[in-house]
Amino acid sequence: MEYSEKLKKLPVQFFASLVAKVNQALAEGRDIINLGQGNPDQPTPKHIVRALQQAVEDPNMHKYSPFRGLQELREAAASFYQSQYGVEIDPNREVAILFGTKTGLVELPLCLLNEGDLMLLPDPGYPDYLSGAVLASVNYKLFPLEAKNQFLPEFNSIPKEQVEAAKLMYLNYPNNPTGATADLRFFEETVRFAKENDITILHDFAYGAIGFDDNKPVSFLEAEGAKDIGVEMYTLSKTYNMAGWRVGFAVGNAKIIDALNLIQDHLYVSLFPAIQKAAVAALTEEQSCVDELINRYENRRNALVEACLEIGWKVKAPAGSFFAWLPVPAGYTSEQFADLLLEQADVVVAPGNGFGTYGEGYVRVGLLVDEERLVEAINRIGQLNIF
Repeated sequence: MEYSEKLKKLPVQFFASLVAKVNQALAEGRDIINLGQGNPDQPTPKHIVRALQQAVEDPNMHKYSPFRGLQELREAAASFYQSQYGVEIDPNREVAILFGTKTGLVELPLCLLNEGDLMLLPDPGYPDYLSGAVLASVNYKLFPLEAKNQFLPEFNSIPKEQVEAAKLMYLNYPNNPTGATADLRFFEETVRFAKENDITILHDFAYGAIGFDDNKPVSFLEAEGAKDIGVEMYTLSKTYNMAGWRVGFAVGNAKIIDALNLIQDHLYVSLFPAIQKAAVAALTEEQSCVDELINRYENRRNALVEACLEIGWKVKAPAGSFFAWLPVPAGYTSEQFADLLLEQADVVVAPGNGFGTYGEGYVRVGLLVDEERLVEAINRIGQLNIF
């Protein structure tokens, strides 16, 4: 029995090879500082865990969930957007509950595009965006995110024939892997561009809570007219350290939301209801845990940047997300530099080329270990006398 052609065409999981290298080093008994991962290192806040525990005790939670999720969770998502971003959301028409937003990101091309249609994806970008294109048998073109433009796309630089053919575009701010953020003016420009060219926008707001220097990240839906042409996906994984819980939601254009709900009607019977109850608690109860988390990441960012500058590594502090996007020194490719750090400093970073062609020349560092280990990692790198 052979795999289907579609399965064969799926992109190789970039992080699988990185994990294999790390596991080999750990098996050798080495003291590895892993800055290459994207998995939050803090526990889920206790009040959210308690909400799950209480819900699990309720026999009603052991049944199938309604196909489109609990009304209570859809209402919580709508209330969250109203309180956090001033955006009005209809919980009955403009919310889709997701098994983590990765699922929604992969599903959306299946919902909106036909075989051979074109979608536009950022380079560098989250590697799993490509999976949705392959599974939907659609074409994709990459648009560059470059430092000279603060890692924002230049819409007028995308080839005209691609703009005319494209039906769907993905954006992601705060950005993985670059740590860049976008302001309201950019999203207003995005809405104009999308309307002029009949392109649907998906904004991946995975790091929506994590902005630094008192700058709260902006929701795409804050831009006037955004709901006319797009949706935003929000995960609880990063905001509430709930990565393993696999819960998120999409909000925005009612027709797109209905399409997501429709495909999920055929794939799932929604999330375990107790997890949905816990998600309600996360979104609606006090948010001091989020403030504490942002402060933690900002302190880590500051410690990392200061340590880098001390060893002569000229880096720019990320404006958001829990990643730093650091330039590779002259004479190395991204992968060569990452391999060198693992082999000679026992430090793991993610080579930028794994995120796209325009990721070459960078490595991604996660702010997902404590400050002392971050500083130790940079000091180890400094001892290599590269800078």
